[in-house]
Amino acid sequence: MVLAQSKYSSTRYHDPTLQEFFSFEDVVLKGLASDGGLFHPHQVPDVRSKYLEWKDLSFADLAFQVIRLYVDDHEISNQELKSIVDRSYSTFRHPETVPLVSLDDKKDLHLLELFHGPTFAFKDVALQFLGNLFEFFLVRKNQKIQEGQARHHLTVIGATSGDTGSAAIYGLRGKKDVSIFITFPDGKVSPVQEAQMTTVLDPNVHCLAVEGTFDDCQDYVKALFADAEMNKIHHLAAVNSINWARILAQITYYFYAYFQLLRQRPDLKQVKFVVPTGNFGDILAGYYARAMGLPVAKLVIATNENDILHRFWQTGSYSKKQQPASEGHEGLKEDGAEAHEDGVKETYSPAMDILVSSNFERLLWHLILENEVKKNPGVKFEESVLKAGSKLNGLFQQLKQTGSFTVEPEVVQSAREIFTTHRVSNAETLETIRDSYKGQAITNKGYVLDPHSAIGVAASLREIAATAASDVPTVSLATAHPAKFAGAVELALKEEADFDFGRILPEQFVGLDEQERRVLKISSTEGLAGLRSLITKEVEKEKQAR
Repeated sequence: MVLAQSKYSSTRYHDPTLQEFFSFEDVVLKGLASDGGLFHPHQVPDVRSKYLEWKDLSFADLAFQVIRLYVDDHEISNQELKSIVDRSYSTFRHPETVPLVSLDDKKDLHLLELFHGPTFAFKDVALQFLGNLFEFFLVRKNQKIQEGQARHHLTVIGATSGDTGSAAIYGLRGKKDVSIFITFPDGKVSPVQEAQMTTVLDPNVHCLAVEGTFDDCQDYVKALFADAEMNKIHHLAAVNSINWARILAQITYYFYAYFQLLRQRPDLKQVKFVVPTGNFGDILAGYYARAMGLPVAKLVIATNENDILHRFWQTGSYSKKQQPASEGHEGLKEDGAEAHEDGVKETYSPAMDILVSSNFERLLWHLILENEVKKNPGVKFEESVLKAGSKLNGLFQQLKQTGSFTVEPEVVQSAREIFTTHRVSNAETLETIRDSYKGQAITNKGYVLDPHSAIGVAASLREIAATAASDVPTVSLATAHPAKFAGAVELALKEEADFDFGRILPEQFVGLDEQERRVLKISSTEGLAGLRSLITKEVEKEKQAR
């Protein structure tokens, strides 16, 4: 099945008097729906009868096949889409783009290395693609303007807990008619992550250090997208994983990982994926791959101590409020994990220090819709869509007002059939880095994990131990290069006499901390108003300089 044009809508769509369907171009350029919801496809393409035809394709060719199913060819032709995809993945250093390495043959544990892009993080897979999409749509729009008309210009705004920012900046730096503003929590990203962002001096790049947490940054970004006047003046676009194009690009590497295993073992039936996740975008792509027909036995959510997702799967309640210290959650200060009043803890895996996982909303929409269709088989599909949007809108209004919501038991059960979860502490993160390097946790001795990937491996080892009789291989996703989190890695391996950090340091990072930087500060007193004013001022300065 090929998805028809304009089959995207908001997760919170529930009013038939408002616009329901959007084109792919609308979805990419808008990023967030005006009702505060996230764009999603109404239906997911079924490729069970054809996906094995893709098993020998290169990553770029496979990405073209996957993405083509979600983008009508009268929006982007085959030739145009192929060019966008090829340019996006020509920037990766490894010939396989996202290679699969074995960590332990006996345990059948494998690691999908997603960090071979320009900024050494998995987000390059999506943001190289998204940057080229933005450029494609803008070039096409500006080719049609009449003499004397103002050029179309995009103001791209994003919030980052570390890796999204640099990946977005590297995807959009120097691109014509695009200004990019990246907000990050001041002092709460790793030194390498901050340096990667702030040393990019292209005039269209603006780094904004916000006093607060990642969730504060994310709230500011969502508020700006909900501001009709701001959108009208600046034509805002999103780079966070609220942008559907990012999820779409990430679907490819689940298929590619499966095919890499399949080439080694033609009798492969199923695979299990373990994903360290904060904002739920990375693992949501796995959900779509599974829904398309990829034989995924289970998707395993690996969280750090900011465990709102883990708690949802345990209880059916989605709550910002963490559990009391006696239950191993709120108030626990463990090996550097700092508990804040808002519940967000600083950990060794800062990209996962997130209180509210934005992409979880997309999964809930699908699960609620499925439940509505099952409960009311005689009702028109369109009515079930309205009901699902209404329920979801109500849940997130409740979250805004009370800090939590609880879903119907049938929805929780559906979620548990697809996903399992594991919570990994700060201490366990360091232990996994150390024991993996020493060859005690895995047989691939000497392998160095970054703290986020270590959370995935720790969860994988637990999952394997719990399902010892299973013959399903486990693929854990490695989301960042270890050199991006030198502090945690060196702390974990400080007693290892044979460990030399210089051995894993990429040449691109050498001298990065000494380069000129450009960063603007947003205090908590300035807040949203200050951010709005700053964006307007900087965009005007850019336009005048042209």
